[in-house]
Amino acid sequence: MSYSLKSVTIRTDNSESGMAKINELWADIMTGKVPLDFIENGVPVKGLSPISAYSDYESDERGKYNLSVMTVTADFFAKLEQLVAQDKYIKIDESGATITECANKAWSKVWRLTANGDINRAFSIDYESTVPAEYTKDGKTHCYLYIARR
Repeated sequence: MSYSLKSVTIRTDNSESGMAKINELWADIMTGKVPLDFIENGVPVKGLSPISAYSDYESDERGKYNLSVMTVTADFFAKLEQLVAQDKYIKIDESGATITECANKAWSKVWRLTANGDINRAFSIDYESTVPAEYTKDGKTHCYLYIARR
């Protein structure tokens, strides 16, 4: 049977085993084992992008949450930018040599800002878009986080 998915969701946390589950999910997506429709035969589909959505937080970043990897179009990002302009979300942009490095930098920044009281997170639904270097103008990998504010 041949099929493709628009999204897939797992329940996880930020523990070492939780991070391993996230890495395994992404590996399964990128190899086609979990056939999300933004990639066909290992090649990205033009006009479609993957985005991670973090929701159903048990408490805060220390508890369990749902991680959904979804396929979106460019208008989704435009809507997120509108939410940033309305001060409903904060946007974090970090760059680095690898996806892992840049995602770690971005999330560490969010956790530091939260701990310092610089942002008051809603823990409702947050989004992450990581763009590999080969798709960026500056040749660096970027991680964009959209964090919901209270």
